[in-house]
Amino acid sequence: MELNFWETVRTSPTFIILFLCSLVTITFIIERWLYFRRTQVNAEIFIHTLNKKVREGGTKAGIEFCQRSPTPLAAVVRLGLQNFSLGAKNVSELMEAAALEEKMKMERYLSILGTLGNIAPFIGLFGTVVGIIRAFDDLAVSGSGGPSVVSAGIAEALVTTAAGLVVAIPAVIAYNFFLRRVGTVMTEIEAATKKLRVILGIAQ
Repeated sequence: MELNFWETVRTSPTFIILFLCSLVTITFIIERWLYFRRTQVNAEIFIHTLNKKVREGGTKAGIEFCQRSPTPLAAVVRLGLQNFSLGAKNVSELMEAAALEEKMKMERYLSILGTLGNIAPFIGLFGTVVGIIRAFDDLAVSGSGGPSVVSAGIAEALVTTAAGLVVAIPAVIAYNFFLRRVGTVMTEIEAATKKLRVILGIAQ
């Protein structure tokens, strides 16, 4: 009895679940990749240009510059510029609140990737266990065929474990990559907050 991969896929509910998980994983990986690509900015160049704009045209020019940039960093800095007259403490708190809101946007859907990365191998393992039970049941029903009947069934069952890993590994890699990106952006925002206070000359 030879392993029929496509027949296994067609008849296995576990494969259907893993296939749906893979579609969700691919969808959110692409969505987050496009989001971070769209909002990517060189923080050093951004602050340098902002400093130049503020010196030449005041806070209004700085706000207009930030409005042209669809990035979390620009959103936080813009809020600071719009409220700089409130004083250092209030501006810092407003920018920290804005940074947390931007962090939530950046972390959107990441929990789904993390969850799929954790559960996909277990779904595959469940399919393997069910497949092995089915293989031994076939052996008991046939009453003959020896190890060949069991080995073919087990081989088919193990394919679900491999499928679970195929779903989990990209999900985990993407989750860690995007989480690291979120951390980098948050560090840039924290540094930009301090630099903005210097640019605007806000005292403690």
